[in-house]
Amino acid sequence: MSENCDNNCGSCSQNCEDRKAPQDLKAHLSPESRVSRVIGVVSGKGGVGKSLVTSLLAVCANRLGMRTAILDADITGPSIPRAFGIRGKALGDQSHILPIFSRDGVQIISVNLLLENDSDPVIWRGPILAGTVKQFYSDVLWHEVDVMFIDMPPGTGDVPLTVFQSLPLDGVIVVTSPQELVGMIVGKAVKMARMMKVPILGVVENMSYFLCPDNGKEYKIFGGNGALEAAEEFGLPLLARLPIDPEISLACDQGRIEDIKGGWLMPAAKMIGEIGGGAA
Repeated sequence: MSENCDNNCGSCSQNCEDRKAPQDLKAHLSPESRVSRVIGVVSGKGGVGKSLVTSLLAVCANRLGMRTAILDADITGPSIPRAFGIRGKALGDQSHILPIFSRDGVQIISVNLLLENDSDPVIWRGPILAGTVKQFYSDVLWHEVDVMFIDMPPGTGDVPLTVFQSLPLDGVIVVTSPQELVGMIVGKAVKMARMMKVPILGVVENMSYFLCPDNGKEYKIFGGNGALEAAEEFGLPLLARLPIDPEISLACDQGRIEDIKGGWLMPAAKMIGEIGGGAA
């Protein structure tokens, strides 16, 4: 036992043989913040469009009248601010970090809003990355948020584990692509969520098809029905299929994601709005 022990075992990180209570891993909002629902957006591997889906879900929920926020937990590969055209830096007061509001009112926090240059690499070890995510939840002043979307890094490493253990997730959405290996990708994310006892709301398939502007036909460039088959295998609904569309890529590159008109994720956003929130 440390000489400075205050007997508050729940908040202590020391591996002490006199511990009287397990360490409290939960992150808590500041008293001034309000968040009703927290939804994680996850994937078993990178490059499937998880940040795109996160952004579009926030845009759709915002259009439905929900006050939305995005916590960019992909610390080493943050892309949310660029998609929304945010160039400024997050500020703070004596007690909080202040999120930046997008053009249409989505509250956003990302490590790129704190770095001097957007291109600066984040070369941090796992515990620091995980601690940063918890700080984003606890130290940011979130303004009356109806639903917060968390853009998670891919895989099952330190940061996803921290989000599952520390943040009050009301559910997760799994993002994947159409290839045959999708079953393995979805399986990793699904099994992790189930091990952590977090509800899985469904699967979103990105890059599902290309809609030819000349003949109006759908072409499945990356394969067949991998996401649907994986969703059925794990007993999950396929929430949406997003097309390969150059206009989507261009809008993200130009910071105009709030101008995208496609309503592919609107049913998923409506479903999320009906979930009873448990954030605190």
